[in-house]
Amino acid sequence: MSDPSVQHQQARPAVPVLHEQRLDEVLGAAPERGRARYRPRRVGMVWRSKVFRAGAVIVALLLCGLVILALVREQTGPEGFLVGLGLAVLPVPLLMAAFRWLDRVEPGPWRNLIFSFAWGACAAALVAIIANSFATRWIATATADPASADTLGATVIAPVVEESAKAAAVLLIFLFRRREFSGVVDGIVVAGFTATGFAFTENILYLGNAFGEDQQLGSSGFASVTAGTFFVRIVMSPFAHPLFTVLTGLGFGFAAVSARRHRVRRIALPVLGLLLAMGLHALWNGSAAFGPYGFYAVYGIVMVPAFGLVTWLAIWSRQRELRTLAAELPAYAAAGWLTPAEPSALSSMRARGMARDLARHWQQDRARGRAAARTVAEYESFATSLAGLRRRARHGAVGPDFGARERELLHHLWQRRDIAAPALTHAAHLTGTGPRPQPPLPYGQAHPQPYGNGYGYGGGGYGYGGPAPQAYPTPHPYGSTPHTHRRPPQ
Repeated sequence: MSDPSVQHQQARPAVPVLHEQRLDEVLGAAPERGRARYRPRRVGMVWRSKVFRAGAVIVALLLCGLVILALVREQTGPEGFLVGLGLAVLPVPLLMAAFRWLDRVEPGPWRNLIFSFAWGACAAALVAIIANSFATRWIATATADPASADTLGATVIAPVVEESAKAAAVLLIFLFRRREFSGVVDGIVVAGFTATGFAFTENILYLGNAFGEDQQLGSSGFASVTAGTFFVRIVMSPFAHPLFTVLTGLGFGFAAVSARRHRVRRIALPVLGLLLAMGLHALWNGSAAFGPYGFYAVYGIVMVPAFGLVTWLAIWSRQRELRTLAAELPAYAAAGWLTPAEPSALSSMRARGMARDLARHWQQDRARGRAAARTVAEYESFATSLAGLRRRARHGAVGPDFGARERELLHHLWQRRDIAAPALTHAAHLTGTGPRPQPPLPYGQAHPQPYGNGYGYGGGGYGYGGPAPQAYPTPHPYGSTPHTHRRPPQ
């Protein structure tokens, strides 16, 4: 009878990945368990260190923030600035929560998101204010028509300057945080946070100026300029700037998953996304030139459908990440790195959340419970990165460091398996996402299990090696019914 493991290896596609080797062979030649990185430390000059570069970026953004704060406060006045700040901050948590929800499958590091928001609110806003003011003054001087200069500046100059300034943040993360920018969802989230920061600063300026105008005219209530500006910018179109810049993020996201041999495509897609963002921004700014109902026509015919299309594409990309987990991780389960139920559990957001709850409830004290839940969350993130890495390898979108990256991710999983694997396996059974149990065989026969007894890690019982695990009762996180679950001995 042929070995099932040999049959599985012969049926796999010719992708040189680490899981082609048996688990015991890889672990026998692997470095020590505690080691997580395999890149040698580079010793160089001070300005080449990560600490120095991070400090320089923080200082530069702080300086930009101070300058933009002074400029906005000078234009709006102290009272207008406070009113604008209080009103402009309202949509920010909602937008950030929406983009963070989209990024839940493979959460990106907060440092990238904070950098993106700060870049949009400080650096991009400062560039836009200076460049737009200079361009408008130059056009007014050249044409001797201030009214047409304002219209031309808002329709032509502002979209080019603002979208280019916001796209710089996406470009920087794409170039210098390439491992953390792996697909369409990452491009959407980074661009969305950048545009949210930019819109926040711009709304302070517009709402503060509107309040100052109301103070001069003595207007108040719903007929005031502040109320009208708030309705248009905060109620009707808080998604305007994020929508524009997300088109640029989509271009970078599609470039990230393109094959490395398609160099023209990898350059053309971000440029095309930026041009689309500029065009939609110009159409939005110039809608008032189409007549008294031009704004509402552009809003209903262009902006709302575009927003719906981009929202659908973002949710579809999120679901595609989950489908990638279900398609790519079974190969690692067959090689013994994961249990058979884990790919199904990792491809279900409900099962992933339940696994974190189970790990939290299995611990006796609250601190250890939070640490266990965090360990499961890290395990889920590394598994998602591993599935995405293998998918990009199939499409030729990975570099020569693919093997080292895969090995690093597998060792991150291996370090957390004792806590995460039982929780995910149990969650798969509770949610019904795991593999169906095999039918019983006649007495004295057993199902073939090529990589261990039970779940694929070798050894007896649960399959992690060593003596057979012991059963113990655990509370159900969603009820009071106790369950008997098996895990490896501590």
